[in-house]
Amino acid sequence: MKVIIMLSIDELMREALSLSNTQRAFLAEKLVESLEFDIDEETQKAWMSEAKKRRDEIYNGNVLPISGEEALAEVRKILEQ
Repeated sequence: MKVIIMLSIDELMREALSLSNTQRAFLAEKLVESLEFDIDEETQKAWMSEAKKRRDEIYNGNVLPISGEEALAEVRKILEQ
């Protein structure tokens, strides 16, 4: 018998955020790949290249990721100046 467990978006997000940085980066890459884009191939290649570059920066420890809350706080601070 196959049991299917459906998580709410909040539960799924909590589970995803509990993953390691590497696992979250992989998941994010796969989610982005799953989206259908109505953009030209060159633009899509450029975005994918940038995403992979950023992923590699995190993997290599050159960049430390911050939470969405921290990022938004930084943006708000910049906009207030």
